[in-house]
Amino acid sequence: MDQLLQHLVNGLVLGGTYALLGIGLTLIFGLMHVVNFAHGEFYTLGAYATFAALTLIDANFFVALGLAIICGSVLGALTERLLLRPLVGESIDTVMLVMIGVWIAMQNGELLLWGGVAKSLPHPFSTVPLTAGGVSLAPLRLFVLAAAFGLVLGAHLLIHRTRLGRAMRATFQDADTAALMGVRVRRIHTATFAIGSGLAAAAGALLGPIFIVYPSMGDLASLKAFSVVILGGLGNIGGATVGGLVLGIAEELGAGYVSSGYRDAVGFVIIIAVLLVRPSGLFARAERIG
Repeated sequence: MDQLLQHLVNGLVLGGTYALLGIGLTLIFGLMHVVNFAHGEFYTLGAYATFAALTLIDANFFVALGLAIICGSVLGALTERLLLRPLVGESIDTVMLVMIGVWIAMQNGELLLWGGVAKSLPHPFSTVPLTAGGVSLAPLRLFVLAAAFGLVLGAHLLIHRTRLGRAMRATFQDADTAALMGVRVRRIHTATFAIGSGLAAAAGALLGPIFIVYPSMGDLASLKAFSVVILGGLGNIGGATVGGLVLGIAEELGAGYVSSGYRDAVGFVIIIAVLLVRPSGLFARAERIG
């Protein structure tokens, strides 16, 4: 039982960051109808931005995390403003090709700046694990768990309790009617892409100190983000949250009871099974972000 609880706790740590990835992608995909193949690169950007803040300007660890999120949000806003806005009305194929180009450019830019050698992120937390009820958790992982759930809660409050969130939900339901009601749809698109990219950068910044940082780390993160969106249902923030937790726990249980080599495969097998039973996702709701 202690071993099962340990795997569940470790799965929640991963699942919380997967939820951040999924929420960001489901906002962009659901509201803007953009298949963001570069989403994983914003995850990588968050990790490298944290590394840069820690090593180049000797920033405090928590300040470095905040700077990484801001960096991801600003680059996301610029991407939407400079690359996506001119493509309004173009075919989805054109937009997909542009986002694939962004993915390749960002990944090679990171390779050029930082090289191909993996890097580890320093952190101020003790390496002595905290133990309670037979479950051990490193202070760093406890912080990542708390920070991830705090950001997920913040995203939910933003969508449901703010004027910007109401405008985003209105745009998702009917962009033309929202525009007639005074919603600045293009600005909402910019804000949405910035928020989604910032959440992806937050996931990378949080997981960077746990794992290692390398230029292609976003490739698998993109696949998992799309998987979370598929599991939760398009446009469903709550579904993306649950989908991320399900995927993280499934991976941890697969690694613990099957083999660590099958960690990623177990999660994708569950996704295939869900799609066979409910193709629209576990929590799909028509014409709604929430």
